[in-house]
Amino acid sequence: MLRAALAGEAQRLGFDAIGITAPVVNAERAAAFERFIASGQHGDMDWLAREPSRRTDPRTLWSEVRSVVMLGVNYGPDDDPCTILAERSRAAISVYARGDDYHDVIKKNLKALARWLVAQAGCDVKVFVDTAAVMEKPLAESAGLGWQGKHTNLVSRGFGSWLFLGAIYTTLTLPADAPEHDHCGSCRACLDSCPTAAFPAPYSLDARRCISYLTIENKGPIPREFRNAMGNRIYGCDDCLAACPWNKFAQAGREAKLAARDALRAPSLAELAALDDAAFRALFTKSPIKRIGRDRFLRNVLIAIGNSGDAALTPAVERLTADPTPLVRGAAAWALAQLLDADAFARRAATALACESDDSVRAEWRTPC
Repeated sequence: MLRAALAGEAQRLGFDAIGITAPVVNAERAAAFERFIASGQHGDMDWLAREPSRRTDPRTLWSEVRSVVMLGVNYGPDDDPCTILAERSRAAISVYARGDDYHDVIKKNLKALARWLVAQAGCDVKVFVDTAAVMEKPLAESAGLGWQGKHTNLVSRGFGSWLFLGAIYTTLTLPADAPEHDHCGSCRACLDSCPTAAFPAPYSLDARRCISYLTIENKGPIPREFRNAMGNRIYGCDDCLAACPWNKFAQAGREAKLAARDALRAPSLAELAALDDAAFRALFTKSPIKRIGRDRFLRNVLIAIGNSGDAALTPAVERLTADPTPLVRGAAAWALAQLLDADAFARRAATALACESDDSVRAEWRTPC
């Protein structure tokens, strides 16, 4: 009775999938996470390496937890997210970041569902939406919401690769659902689609090579070996998700706040390059993009401009060679090297080197390719 009522309330609050599991992370998934950390493939995401047992054993995070209710919210796009990659003078933004921040949208509904559960059953609860040491994907797999595909993301038979996850930890002992099994078979579509070869093996991701990591978590310059492969992707990357054949069963999400804003479907690189800090904050109000800040965002935009081959964008880049931030100036120097011919760039570099004091920016002017 309680399980059925819980599912009904979850659907009413906007959740598209629900499952229950014991507070135990599958041993194989836990071991894979430990190998991921030990190999350094998490890059600069140091928080992942802190107290790994809190991730691999939910009871370490909260000793009183007896069951985990896993919820999924479909955020399937209403178009092919890879189409924009051919429009080189426009920006490609990951599907998940085109609307409001999913953390805020989902957590509000997750708290409402948790309050309902407390009122019905008199338990204690804690809620999580990608904000604590919780391994959502293995728990969702155990709860039957989907399975971790070869791209390491959750795949659902009903929603493809497009599910946001949230968790309610509860002191209730609830009947667990059957786990979902792997249905990837011999398919390699997600692995072969990656522009930077970020998958050293099926079910293994080297985040240091992943465009989502490079454009969001990476705080320094984009490593040269990945700049061309970024294309016009300025925030995240959907290639491996969009390539999954299980998306044939996907459908557009129903949560309006997560739907793509018109201004973020295919924004002009020239317009994005003109954003000052106030305009950046205004454009990305309530957006997850806001958290990386204007400087990292413009770094990404400038790499995309350099890859565009559009000489008309040169004035926009020139303006940013005088930006107060070395991260932006360095990316602008690289972008100019892609847009100007060798002689024109050499003349421009001579002028820049005469007044540039930051070593990282000087290196960009000296080594343009």
